[in-house]
Amino acid sequence: MCALCGVLGGDGHWTDAAARPGVFTRNTDTMQRRRERMHRVSCARRVLGHYRLTLSDWQGASYLLSTATGKTEIVDNLTHLWAAAEKLLGRPCDPLDPALLEYLEPADG
Repeated sequence: MCALCGVLGGDGHWTDAAARPGVFTRNTDTMQRRRERMHRVSCARRVLGHYRLTLSDWQGASYLLSTATGKTEIVDNLTHLWAAAEKLLGRPCDPLDPALLEYLEPADG
């Protein structure tokens, strides 16, 4: 499937907030769902920064994952994020890597 068809035809993913109360989120407010999405992007950016990758929201439907040199992948949802990151890097992203854990530690200890 081409990237455009995937964006236009995709339903909500379990990692996204739903508009129905009690399903993934308790809100029905569009702005609150948008804030939740941006918070998830912010959390992922923090981890991805260790690998010199950046993540941005694309129209509230997908994500753009980019390397420091400008290589970019469109990522449909957060489930596909880590596979795309490993593909761009050419190596695994280990969530238990001591260097990553040290990078994520707060500066004040």
